[in-house]
Amino acid sequence: MNILYVTSEAAPFCKTGGLADVSGSLPASLAENGDAVSVILPLYQSVADGFRDELEFVKWTYVRLAWRSVYCGLFRLARDGVTWYFVDNEYYFKRGELYGYYDDAERFGFFSRAVTELLRDLPAKPDVVHCNDWQSALVPIYIHDEAVRDEFYKSIRTVITIHNIEYQGRYGRELLEDLFGLARGWYDGGTLAYEEDINLLKGAIVNADAVTTVSPTYARELKYAYFAHGLENVISMCEGKLHGVLNGIDVKSYDPRTDKSIVATYSETNLAGKAKCKEQLQQALGLQTRRDVPIVAMVTRFVSHKGLDLVCETLDAMMEQDVQFVVLGKGDAQYEAFFNYAAARYPGRFAVYLGYSEALARQIYAGADLFLMPSKSEPCGLSQMIAMRYGTVPIVRETGGLKDTVHAYEAWNGAGNGFSFANYNAGDMCHVVCEAIALYHGNGAAFKTLRKRGMTEDFSWTRSAREYHEIYETICK
Repeated sequence: MNILYVTSEAAPFCKTGGLADVSGSLPASLAENGDAVSVILPLYQSVADGFRDELEFVKWTYVRLAWRSVYCGLFRLARDGVTWYFVDNEYYFKRGELYGYYDDAERFGFFSRAVTELLRDLPAKPDVVHCNDWQSALVPIYIHDEAVRDEFYKSIRTVITIHNIEYQGRYGRELLEDLFGLARGWYDGGTLAYEEDINLLKGAIVNADAVTTVSPTYARELKYAYFAHGLENVISMCEGKLHGVLNGIDVKSYDPRTDKSIVATYSETNLAGKAKCKEQLQQALGLQTRRDVPIVAMVTRFVSHKGLDLVCETLDAMMEQDVQFVVLGKGDAQYEAFFNYAAARYPGRFAVYLGYSEALARQIYAGADLFLMPSKSEPCGLSQMIAMRYGTVPIVRETGGLKDTVHAYEAWNGAGNGFSFANYNAGDMCHVVCEAIALYHGNGAAFKTLRKRGMTEDFSWTRSAREYHEIYETICK
């Protein structure tokens, strides 16, 4: 089967979040299973700068964008059994960041139209075009629109994956014809209509042959208004083609046995190196060098849905325990100020790094004992899986992929691979955190078992790739 994967970011080329990790790993796993896989994404400035010597020019053309004819270049490179294509237009993509510009609608409208028209120029016609989030949500719509007039597009099947339904590509309806080049019927018929605007993600959900989310629990949650951000009725209407496929992680990259970012390597059968990683982390962040105290860590964006208000509310209560706390991240100023305050209030016991460092993040995964993710919502989450891979026991709220991957410790029989709480409540979170700290201090053997159990979980992309292949086969029958 021939698969074209459409994304707005992919590691290692460009990254702002989890979408890049998925796009960087899933296509290679699909290729390993025997599918012919290619990926197409914008040629951002960071990609051009970092991979210029590897890029091969394919062609240039003009792309129709409503009444415009816009230059479009196409480059490619081969990597990990996958052909990577890059759509070039310096006006749209030669910028310092991937997103956040006033003309993002036009930028990704161009990208989606370019993908649709460039399908003819690929070595083989795709059986499935797999799109991701609102930035490529116009692709299933354009393919559906073209198939009415052009035989070439009629057999192409489309998939849209919702990584976070909060971001929907919602714009004023005046852009429908003048910018996106679509007939008014797409709005009047209700496909793209959302209140008084157009909603690109809604249109993709309605038009795609399959809709996937990044965990089974998130797929169920999207039927409820609390999680669906206004699209719960659309999701329910399309329930028959909705699939929840749990994300994986790159187990070759995130491997404590070989990771060069950490001071000492280790495995589930020999954890001696993890103690050295803990000592190095304490020294690097100015914490007291103690092996007998657990480190609770967070690597997160400082935004409200990550559950940081619960942490702020109960930090003093948690710090009454014999514990150290490490936080890495950036975001809302109120949280940055709070964590700076906490570091000053608890010197030698609380450390914060404002910003993001991939090397430090890995050192935290390796050196910490407990990893806290009290998210209000979490479509999948990768950090809890990475933490377990490094023998750091997760504490999570039971939502989305966190519920699918972390199973609560049961003292009576020793089952589970972490700790969890159900209600979005500061008291419940604090209670569970204190339970985890108590287990560390009071039952080292049980805590060590949880470490090893997490390290042996299968979070590879192989399982997910098989599920996606089954979805592709189903829609192509």
